[in-house]
Amino acid sequence: MRFVRINILFILLSVLLPLSGTAAERETPVVKAVARARRAVVNIRTEQIVRRSSSPFGFGDSLFEQFFRELLPPSSMTSQSLGSGVIIDAQGHVLTNAHVIAKASKIFVALPDRSEEIEARLVGADERLDLAVLQIRQKGRWPYLSPARSDDLMLGETVIAIGNPLGLGHSITTGIVSSVARRIELEEGFSSLFIQSDALINPGNSGGPLININGELIGINTAIARQAQGIGFSIPINTAKRVLRELIDYGQVRTSYLGILPGEVGASFVAKNGGRGVLLVDFLAESPARKAGLQIADVIQAVNGISVADINELNAQLAGYPPGSKIELLLQRGLKKLRYKVELTLLSDARLMAYTRRIFGLTFVERPGGLQVASVENKSAAARAGIEPGDRVVEVARRKVGDLDGLRRLMAALIGQEPLSFLVVRDNRGYLLQLPQD
Repeated sequence: MRFVRINILFILLSVLLPLSGTAAERETPVVKAVARARRAVVNIRTEQIVRRSSSPFGFGDSLFEQFFRELLPPSSMTSQSLGSGVIIDAQGHVLTNAHVIAKASKIFVALPDRSEEIEARLVGADERLDLAVLQIRQKGRWPYLSPARSDDLMLGETVIAIGNPLGLGHSITTGIVSSVARRIELEEGFSSLFIQSDALINPGNSGGPLININGELIGINTAIARQAQGIGFSIPINTAKRVLRELIDYGQVRTSYLGILPGEVGASFVAKNGGRGVLLVDFLAESPARKAGLQIADVIQAVNGISVADINELNAQLAGYPPGSKIELLLQRGLKKLRYKVELTLLSDARLMAYTRRIFGLTFVERPGGLQVASVENKSAAARAGIEPGDRVVEVARRKVGDLDGLRRLMAALIGQEPLSFLVVRDNRGYLLQLPQD
């Protein structure tokens, strides 16, 4: 009987042990990829100082409230937000989303293998691309994950989204790639391209890395569509690599200059060519496009293989290429398809103001009361609309502007788009005008 019992025990163990498997047998490619990347994924906690000028007595807009507001100093409160990021070099540069650190007065990062938080500083950010670079203030050699490449992604490829949402552990989701260049409109008139997968992204792991099955950094996760079910979006790492040096050296991505005046293609062109594009109406001063050999009436249909349907999509594509970048434009010239290499240059203030003067007929000056019209060109669109020197400009394209720097940033993003709405104030009366008018 004892022999029989031993045999039964042996049989049971031989059946059950293979079901559990050894650690080596359970170490799948996903497990290996996460192990390679996890130490470089950080939690990001920010503090924002929100100042309040009201008194603590809650009198509303009464005379009492105004009286106490003058006597008491402004109060403030601290709000916090959480996100993720990934260390991309041994010096402690952290790549994350711009919205994760927006309006932060202090930034802290927490690494998986450390119990304490470490302060970081903002190096540079670009809100339109939703990318930011931080620098860990503490000296040391940090675990990192070098940016790889995203231009060889395959549909159906397995990807892994990693976050560190609470600083206590990792959030890991897996999925497959369903689009390598999904165009999403982030705001009116501006869209961007994303990797789309079903690896879920939430605000806590926004800013963390998207990796492939080899554990390579191929994207930065971003929570841009919280209402979407089962869909995740990530900024391609190739986009981040192109602008990384700009963010570190200049604190922002400087605007590139193609130097064209765009127009819309007609319905007959769409019918004949099966698509849309950007019609080249004229060249601006010192145009890189003209230098490269483009001609008036050319239709730009793609930038580096990504199709563009209108000036908004063209500008969105160019936003990811800093000055000095070389791009390939696919053109339709008559019945021919042509490809031209163009080296983009910097959109300087002088070029931008020359464009504003040529298209709208306006120059601006910054005054204590805000942004004012300095001069109006004779017979220009502004002159025909009745704008006069001294008028105050409050909004352009329904976005508030208060100084020259803000106007330059806005106009750089809107270059080539027309007409634009201008909210002009004169004698305490507002006038909403479209320039140039038909």
